[in-house]
Amino acid sequence: MTKLCLVRHGETDWNSLGKLQGRKDIPLNKIGVLQAIECREFLKSTNWDVIISSPLKRAKETAEIINNELKIPIIEMVEFIERDYGDAEGMTVTERLTAFPNRNYTKQEDRQTLTIRVIAGIQKINQLYLRKRVLLVAHGGVINTILAQFSNGEIGSGKTKLINACISNIEFIDEEWKIKNYNQTGHLSQYRNG
Repeated sequence: MTKLCLVRHGETDWNSLGKLQGRKDIPLNKIGVLQAIECREFLKSTNWDVIISSPLKRAKETAEIINNELKIPIIEMVEFIERDYGDAEGMTVTERLTAFPNRNYTKQEDRQTLTIRVIAGIQKINQLYLRKRVLLVAHGGVINTILAQFSNGEIGSGKTKLINACISNIEFIDEEWKIKNYNQTGHLSQYRNG
């Protein structure tokens, strides 16, 4: 059984401002660094074989902070870069609704292309790391695409608001990926005890 733990990157300034963040290479902010440390503390008691990361700075920084304890290989995979949101990139919700009331952002990567790219990455992980325990540090759009694909659209894209530094777990059992849990935040201090 291949185990894949999906970690959304920690918060950035654009996340805190509600700006749509696609390919723009924004670093973690102070809260994002703390969230990555809390992920590390939560994950360090479990054995992992490899970390796969999106090539964008916010994911790589999150992966590196987690890896300060684990000390395992980090591999960048371009298949897990965030969706390109085209002309809506950097806009707040209000700005997007004004400019694109139908939510059809010009020059955006279409959903089918995104899904094909991300699922090809998942298949590649399963081929390279069959029966291993893999951490995948990626983005909200990417993780929601994975969740939507393996839940037949019940959760994920358009339905699930993933929290920064949340954890989701999927497993490859009986020749198919199954979602064990998703959007887990109990390891993050801002979501504990109210």
